[in-house]
Amino acid sequence: MLKEKKMSNADEYSDLAEIITETDDLKPKPPSKLAPRGIRTFTVCRQHDETGVSGEGVVIEGVLLASGHCIIHWLYPPPRGGIAIFDSLRDFETVHIKPHPSNKTIITFDDGEQTIYDGG
Repeated sequence: MLKEKKMSNADEYSDLAEIITETDDLKPKPPSKLAPRGIRTFTVCRQHDETGVSGEGVVIEGVLLASGHCIIHWLYPPPRGGIAIFDSLRDFETVHIKPHPSNKTIITFDDGEQTIYDGG
């Protein structure tokens, strides 16, 4: 059997304040003892494909984690492509971008920032 509890307006306000406080305590926030949070997404577009393997156009979608780790998803071969994880964006660029300057690669981030590798 359920019991009904009678509350005054002051009691209702007090209970509401506790609920709001508890909700605020549950909202995500970056605790100082944990790694930083946040991601940036990007695409990799090749103007040319000097090796003839991955093709031209957008060939990779990627994620740059707040920790600096870089996860890429090759869009080739279809239908699933492949996944690779790098310690940093710089490591990814060293392996897959800079050795192929004639590809004229463009990395475009979700905020519109671009890095253009024109081989020059």
